Amino acid sequence: MPRQILHQGQKMWYVLHTYSGYEENVKRNLEQRIESMDMRDKIFQVLVPMENKIKIKGGKRHIVKERIFPGYVMVEMIVDDASWYVVRNTPNVTGFIGSGTLPIPIDNEEVKKLQKRMGVEEPTYKINVSVDTPVKITDGPFKDMDGKVEAVDESRGKIKVLVQMFGRETPVELDFLQVKKI
Repeated sequence: MPRQILHQGQKMWYVLHTYSGYEENVKRNLEQRIESMDMRDKIFQVLVPMENKIKIKGGKRHIVKERIFPGYVMVEMIVDDASWYVVRNTPNVTGFIGSGTLPIPIDNEEVKKLQKRMGVEEPTYKINVSVDTPVKITDGPFKDMDGKVEAVDESRGKIKVLVQMFGRETPVELDFLQVKKI
C-alpha cells in the first residue's frame, strides 16, 4: 500500500499497467468492483484509450477500433489506501505507473489531448505519397507490382498508380493503404 500519497484528496488521472489484451476486461472488472465496494466517491472513470483506424481486409476498407496504448488503462480517482487497494487488487492489473507502489498522476492536458483523439469518429487519411513517387503495391490483384503515383485524391483516400502491364503504363486506382513507398 502507498505509504505517502502525493496528491491526497485530489481527483487525478493515473495509469494502470495490465496484461496486454486484457484492458477491456480490467475496465469491466474495475467498474464492477467500484459498484460492489461502494467506491464511486473515490474512483470516477475508467478509460481504455481507443481510436478508429482504417484497415484493408479482402480488398475492402474497414474501420476498426485499436488500442492507443496496449497494456494500459487510465483511471480517474482520489488515491487513498482504500481506493489504491481496490484498483491494485483488480484481476489482471499488474500495478500503477509510478515509482514502486506510489502512483504518479498524469498531466490533465495529456488526458484532454487523448480524449480529443479518442473522440474523432471518422479516421483521417494520412497519405504519405505524392505525384511521381515510386511505390510497391502491397495488396489486391496487382500485389508486388511496382508503379509510379500519377494522382492523389486525399478526400477519398485513393491514389492512381501507373503500372507496367502488357508492355505499356496502365493507370490503376488503389486505396492509399494498398501501397508503400519504395
